[in-house]
Parts: sequence; C-alpha cells; structure tokens
Amino acid sequence: MMDVAAWRREKRKELYAARKAMTAAQRHEAAEKIAIGLDEHCRRHRPALVGLYWPIKYEPNLLSWARERARDLRFCLPVVVSREQPLEFWRWSPGDPMQSSVWDIQVPARRDVVTPDVMIAPLLGFDRDRYRLGNGGGYFDRTLAARMDRPFVIGVGYASGELETIHPQPHDIPMDQILTERS
Repeated sequence: MMDVAAWRREKRKELYAARKAMTAAQRHEAAEKIAIGLDEHCRRHRPALVGLYWPIKYEPNLLSWARERARDLRFCLPVVVSREQPLEFWRWSPGDPMQSSVWDIQVPARRDVVTPDVMIAPLLGFDRDRYRLGNGGGYFDRTLAARMDRPFVIGVGYASGELETIHPQPHDIPMDQILTERS
C-alpha cells in the first residue's frame, strides 16, 4: 500500500524546487496570465468579495492585480487564527496596514471577518480532477469543509504543478476551477 503522506512530502519538495527555479520574470508573466483568467471570471460572475492570499514560497503574486482592480472589486485575505482550525477571512484593501502572522504571512492589522463568495487558493500541485496539493497544513480544505455557504474556489498555480493525481484523501476537496499561465 502506498504511503500517500510520504509521496506528498516528496512531491512538495520537487514542486517547490521547480517554482524556485523559475526566474522572477517567468513568475511575473505567469501571474499576469492568471490575472486574465481571474478578470474573465469576475466579469462573468461579478463577485461581491474576493478572497485572495498573500503570496509565499514563490506562489503566483496577484497583489498587483488586486491593486489594479481595487476600484471595482472588494477583497479579503485568509488568516490562521488558530492552528488546525478553519481560516478566517479579514477584509482587506491594497494599502491597508498589515501585520505579520503565522509563518510570517502578512495579514490585515484590523480584524474584520467577512465571507468571500469567490476564494482564490494558491496551489503547489493539482490534478485533472481539480484536487489541490497545497503547503500541507490543510487550512483551505478545513475551511471549505466547515462552510455551509461554500464559495466558488479558484485554485491558482503554475502549469508545471500539474500531476497525474494528488492521490486525494477523504478530507481533500476539489477546486471549482484551476487557473495557470496555460489555462
């Protein structure tokens, strides 16, 4: 029987190395292409509140996209309030005061809990069934499982993260859509 946890740990190492090996220009270009897909979604569905993320570990940086769309869209960021608990989303606008939180991720300085109707989830790896391989903490899956009013979830990452399967487990929840620089 396969040790899925060990396989995922090894796959994460490989995928982190591939992301880190990309040049800053390649990552920037990928983020711009992902932003085009986000713009299409937002034009079609007109979300009231978009749950973004603060990029870490060479994730696609969509902060400039948010700054450019701040007149038309409202945003919030995920916050780890307690380990192994669902995330809270705190209202955020580009330029708001920020503070360092768990893993030194920047979060809004003011706690204003809101509910996004679109959630953008960074992914390290993904498969054709839209299952996401993240950083391994389980926060996004835990958050989705706890929600009665599940938002539309868009996983964003690099095309190089596509896997045949992530070997989904019962706690894994597929994304509604995956966007990469090639999709």
